[in-house]
Amino acid sequence: MEAYLDNAATTRAFDEVGALVARVMCEDYGNPSSLHAKGVEAERYVREAADIIAGTLKTARKNIIFTSGGTESNNMAIIGGCLANRRRGRHIITTCFEHASVQQPCLYLEQNFGYEITFLPVDPMGHVDVDELRGALREDTVLVSIMMVNNEVGAVLDVEEIGKTVKQFNKDILFHVDAIQAYGKMKINPRRAKIDLLSASGHKLHGPKGVGFLYAADGVRMHPYIHGGGQQQGRRSGTDNVPGIAGLGLAVKRMYDDHEKTVERLYSLKEYAWQLFHTLDDDGGVRIHACDPQRIRETAPHILSVGIEGVRSEVFLHALEERGVYVSSGSACSSNHPGISSTLKAIGVNEKLLDATIRVSWSALTEQAELDHAAAQIRELLPVLRKYQRK
Repeated sequence: MEAYLDNAATTRAFDEVGALVARVMCEDYGNPSSLHAKGVEAERYVREAADIIAGTLKTARKNIIFTSGGTESNNMAIIGGCLANRRRGRHIITTCFEHASVQQPCLYLEQNFGYEITFLPVDPMGHVDVDELRGALREDTVLVSIMMVNNEVGAVLDVEEIGKTVKQFNKDILFHVDAIQAYGKMKINPRRAKIDLLSASGHKLHGPKGVGFLYAADGVRMHPYIHGGGQQQGRRSGTDNVPGIAGLGLAVKRMYDDHEKTVERLYSLKEYAWQLFHTLDDDGGVRIHACDPQRIRETAPHILSVGIEGVRSEVFLHALEERGVYVSSGSACSSNHPGISSTLKAIGVNEKLLDATIRVSWSALTEQAELDHAAAQIRELLPVLRKYQRK
C-alpha cells in the first residue's frame, strides 16, 4: 500500500483538473490577448477562474491577480507593496517563523533599500502576542506580513485580530497574509480581517503547479516588477497561463462546492491522526508539536508535526519511503537539503527533537487507511532505527 502524506508540500491534482488543463493546452489554446474567437475563448477561462476565486473571498474579479504561484505572490505583495509606499516609511513587521518566500523578500528590502525588519516571536503554540505586535508598530511601519497557517506545524494565527490591531494603529499600513496553507481549507474573509494583500497557490489544493494568485484590495498600490504587455491591468505583464488558471479555478470550485463538509473531513482525519501518532511509542518518546488535543480545531485541519526521539527525521523519511509512505522533514518549498527548522526553534521544541521531527499532512483525497498504514510502519521501524541512533 502507498500512503502519500506530504500534502502540505503538494497535492495530487483532481482528475477533472488534469483533464481540463490538457484540453486547454491542446484544444482551447488561444492567447487571451488575441481578438479572434480562440482568444475570446481563452479569455473566458481566465475570467471564469477569477470569478470563482473572487466568490470564495467575497470580493470582485478585479481584485485577483494571477501569478506563477505562492512564492511570486508573496514577493509581489512584499516588494511591490513596500516600494510603492516607501515614502510613508521603511519598517516591516513579520514573524520569526515565516516561510522563506516571505523572509527572503523582507531581507532583500533590508539589504538593498534600507528597510528595517521587526521579527515578532511566537509562543509554543505558534501564536503571536497581539500586545507584542502593538508595541512593535511605528509611525514609519509600511507593511505587516503574517502567515495564516504555519506550513510546518499547522499553527493558525488570528489574522482578524492582527488586522484589526494594525488598522487601529494606522489604516494606511499594508496588511499582507500568506494564506498558501490556509486557502481552500479554512474560511477567509479579507474584508472582515482588514487584509490588503493575500497570497495563495494552486498546487496546495489539488490544482496545477506553476499557478497561484494574489488578492489585492481596492486602492492598494504596488510596483509591478514584471513589465511588458500590460496584462492584468498592468499589474503583472506576460501572456496569461490559461491552462494553469483554468485548472486553478476548477480546483477552487471543487474545494468550495461543499466546503464545510471538506473541512469537517480534514479535521476528523486530524483528530484520528493525533490519537494514532501520539500513542506510537510506549516509552513516551513521541511529541506532537503546537497541537493541544483539546483544541485541535483551532489548528490547521491538515498538518501534524510529530517529534520522534532517537531517530533523525531524514533517516525516518527515507526508511518510510522504502515502505511506500511519503512524509516530510519540514518545508519542502525552500530546499531539498533539510537543516534544523527555524520554526521548531521558534516554538521552543526540545533540542533532542529539532532534527527528529516529521511532518504528516493529508488532503481531501486522503483515506484513513493511509494514516493507519503510516503509523504501523513507524511503529515497526522505530525500535530498529533507534538501535542505530547517533551517540
